[in-house]
Amino acid sequence: MALEALADTRVVVVNGARQVGKSTLARMLIERSAGARELYLDDPAVRAAAEADPSAFVRHDGLLLIDEIQRVPELLLPIKREVDRDTRPGRYLLTGSARLLGLRDLPDALPGRTETIELWPLSQGEIDSAPDGFVDALFQHGGQVAMRPCALTKRDYVARALRGGYPEAVRRDPGRRRARFFDSYVTDLITRDVRQISDIERPAEMRRLLGVVAARMGTLAVVQSMAGDVGLPRMTLSRYLDLLELVFVIKRVPAWSSNLTTRAISTPKLIVTDSGLGARLIGLSAERALDPTAPIGPLLENFAIGEVARQLTWTEEPVQLFHYRDRDKVEVDMVLEHASGDVIGIEVKAAETVRRDDFRGLRHLADRLGARFLAGIVLYAGEQQLAFGEKLSALPMAALWSLRPA
Repeated sequence: MALEALADTRVVVVNGARQVGKSTLARMLIERSAGARELYLDDPAVRAAAEADPSAFVRHDGLLLIDEIQRVPELLLPIKREVDRDTRPGRYLLTGSARLLGLRDLPDALPGRTETIELWPLSQGEIDSAPDGFVDALFQHGGQVAMRPCALTKRDYVARALRGGYPEAVRRDPGRRRARFFDSYVTDLITRDVRQISDIERPAEMRRLLGVVAARMGTLAVVQSMAGDVGLPRMTLSRYLDLLELVFVIKRVPAWSSNLTTRAISTPKLIVTDSGLGARLIGLSAERALDPTAPIGPLLENFAIGEVARQLTWTEEPVQLFHYRDRDKVEVDMVLEHASGDVIGIEVKAAETVRRDDFRGLRHLADRLGARFLAGIVLYAGEQQLAFGEKLSALPMAALWSLRPA
């Protein structure tokens, strides 16, 4: 994808959280380009040169990699001038640990001149060295897919969710060493990434907010309620949530509605982009996960939504992710809407069995959407695909990374 973008686009931006492999990907691309140059703004001397003379800093005839561009956003305007003067593709490769277009005081941000590639923590398919194409498979087959029995159990899915997808966490042994990674990650996130893009008055409250967000993963982002839990003014909490989304720690999944479902609530749903980090923030370990009272349902819901959100960064099909909840509290965890208007609803259940009542929200959508409703799927921790009526089925959660498009 990145090579294709460099072949026809002047500026390619690789965005993503820290520790997801942005710099590694950028170096691989640089090695394939003759005459390329690389500059790393984490180096104080390089950063000082960029700040002293931005125009001279970005001048280069071949491909120029600038790593962690958000550290010196003043470089973007000179880059714009350069690519307007010389319109050849593949001029600049920029990486950043923040969503550049969301940063305050950012000059112009190169509209129409860039392609952005968003990197998430590794998907389950990437970890298993297998292409995961769940979303594309669903829409290519009109929501009607077939899957072989799966040997994974609920405990296996919980282990995957606790591991998360940061490459360093995946490499480490479960337990103390992986926990140390997550703890250091949070510290670096607050002291470096967040402070690079905004002055936060009370970093301890940002840390507490992370814990509150993790405890609420998979629920509605009701700002007033969260502000009370953290002890922050509503406006401050809203700004802190914006910052956490800018640095790819959380994602707000917007509410879905259409002319046929006018009672939908507009509040977004919150997920932590890495389920392993979310679990660590609430102290959920493999041992505690065995307790019947442990919040396994929210963890696996967050995990599944995260896997789908990752796939939407590379799908062939133009699909958007929403959640649904109306004023009668009828809910659907994920609503996938194709650009054509077709809809697939997905529920996530942590149980190893499925009940008819688990399809309540999906039937609600099907009744109101008619022909636009392609399928309703319950992802669960059991072994077999099961039919529950026309267009309704249960699939093992492993479908997220085992189904393939045609």
